[in-house]
Order: sequence, then C-alpha cells, then structure tokens
Amino acid sequence: MNIAALISGGVDSAVAVHLLCEQGYKPDLYYIKIGMEGDVLTCTAEEDIELSKATARIYGLNFEVVDLQKEYWENVVDYVVKQARCGLTPNPDVMCNKLIKFGCFEQVAGYRYDTIATGHYATLRTINGKRWLCTAKDPVKDQTDFLAQLDNRQINKLQFPIGHLMKSEVRDIAARHRLPSARRKDSQGICFLGKINYNDFIRRLLGEKNGEVIEWETGRHIGMHCGHWFHTIGQRKGLRLGGGPWFVVKKDIENNVVYVSHSNGMSPDENCTFRLPDLHFITENPWREGPSEQHIHFKIRHTDRLTEGTLSFDGKSALINSSRPIQGIAPGQFGVIYDEKAERCIGSGEIGL
Repeated sequence: MNIAALISGGVDSAVAVHLLCEQGYKPDLYYIKIGMEGDVLTCTAEEDIELSKATARIYGLNFEVVDLQKEYWENVVDYVVKQARCGLTPNPDVMCNKLIKFGCFEQVAGYRYDTIATGHYATLRTINGKRWLCTAKDPVKDQTDFLAQLDNRQINKLQFPIGHLMKSEVRDIAARHRLPSARRKDSQGICFLGKINYNDFIRRLLGEKNGEVIEWETGRHIGMHCGHWFHTIGQRKGLRLGGGPWFVVKKDIENNVVYVSHSNGMSPDENCTFRLPDLHFITENPWREGPSEQHIHFKIRHTDRLTEGTLSFDGKSALINSSRPIQGIAPGQFGVIYDEKAERCIGSGEIGL
C-alpha cells in the first residue's frame, strides 16, 4: 500500500509513523507549512520541521515540506476574519482539516497515494460496506469534532493509527522507542498561531472599536470593550470586569454592544434547543427512514463530554433538543452530531442565529 503520513513535529504523528513502520509500511512523510514566513504574529515552523526530519531519518523515510501558506490564508484565515467580523464564533481547526490537510494537500501530493495517515485521535469503522468516522478510545483526546466537516471521499482515504490508544499509551510508545518528540508538550490553540495570542491576531486584522458592556438583566453600563469580535458567547475569562464572575450572554453586532450576566453563562432567554441550518453528513444520512425524531449525542465545543438529545428535520435544517440546558450556545460554532450510542460521528453544521 502506498501511504502518505502527515507529520507535525508532535508526539502523536510521530507515533502514528512508528506504528505504520512496525506493520511493515514505508510511508512518505509530509509536513504542511501554513504559518506565514517572516510574519511576527505567526509561529516559525523550524522546530516542527527539524523534529519531523529526525523522525524520518530514524526510519529511513522520505520527507517533504509542502507549502500551503497561501491556500491557508485565502481559505481558513479569511473564514476566521469574516466570521469574527459578523459576530460569529469561528472554528479554524475544523476548516483547516476540511480545506487544507485533506483538501489542498490532496491536490498537491495526496492524489499519488492510496491512503493518508495522520496522528488524529479518531477511528474508522466499516458498517454494511460503508466507512464511518468513529470516536477514539481516549475521550479526552478525541478529535472527531475537528473532522466532522469531512466528506465520504476524504474519510475513505484516511487512516488514524493511534485512534485505538490512550494518550498515555502514545507517550509510552514514544518514550520506549526514543522518538525525537517523545517529551514534547502537546500544542495548544489554533494550529498556525503557535504561541501567539488569538486576540492579538484578530486585533491586527480587525483593529479595535470601543463599545459598551451592559448587564443583561438590568441594562446597567458596567464597562467598555475593544470590539465585539474579541468576545464569544459563554466567555468568562478576559472580560476584566469587577464584581464577577461575568459571562458573555449576548452580542449586539450592529451597535457593538456586549451583554454579560452572572448567570453561569446561561442567557436568560436561552433554552435547550438550537438549529443547524445546513447539517453536513460525513458518510450519509442514516435517518432517511425511521422515526421523525432521532435520539442522538452531540457537542457544541471541543470537550470530552457528549450531551444526549434528539434531532428532527425541517427541510435541510436540523433542530437539536438537548436533554439538559446548554451553556454558551454561540452562532457560528459547529454542532457535531453523534449516533445514539455515542460512537459514530454522523456530521456537523454551523449553529444558526
């Protein structure tokens, strides 16, 4: 089998490569470069590339850097800026997987291979001849929510060698085999920003615009903010308001007003329901036939906990009813849908206004 493995310089992708080699494969390794070179607001890729090269040398594998900086900024960064400007909550990691890692890379190099392997925490399962994206063994590290905008063509070409392992097992393998990235800490935040603060990045692209912070229940002015695009529904940290804790519960985009409350991030007019105007199915819609209301699990943010609920359709729009109140439902976030057993990731869609 002809395999391309995406390697990042981190421990997860290195162990994925190790496991492939243990099985007798000799994958070609690719590092996707997306941070803008020479840009003080984005991280350098030097350390990542050196660690990736070192892994390639250990196993005698071909290694190549694929420069997708232009494509990333034209697709993912543009999406982030547009969403933030409109007061929505973007998820660049979801779009990076869909458009860059398993989109542009396929056009540049991936088309030459039978399969593409990555260090994502996810699994794949064939049911009745169809391939489904399924959850990882480690619920804390599970990344199916970041892969939930992929399509069936993309899923059919992927493999996730570490999806059946706990993170501690991955670390143990790396340590036992003295992989170069064995002691490297997990990366945090958006993939291309590195150590750069997200707000600093948004500030450079959208600037600042002073606006009022208003207590939702009373209409009382309690402070100022530098632009609604720095804040998201459910946010608690970074508000710099006295008498807290405060939570962002609503935004008036037209007037640049941020509303806050003490109410644990639950907007007073919030309930247990949200809508996905355009639900994307990864493999297929498994509910074409059957009851009009389906029992499901879902996520609205990256977390190890799935929430139970029901799903019903109104045309292309999916209506999700949660079994419990949900904190911080933010338009623009991806609602990710799983089956009743919380095993198969069915698909996802942006939460509507």
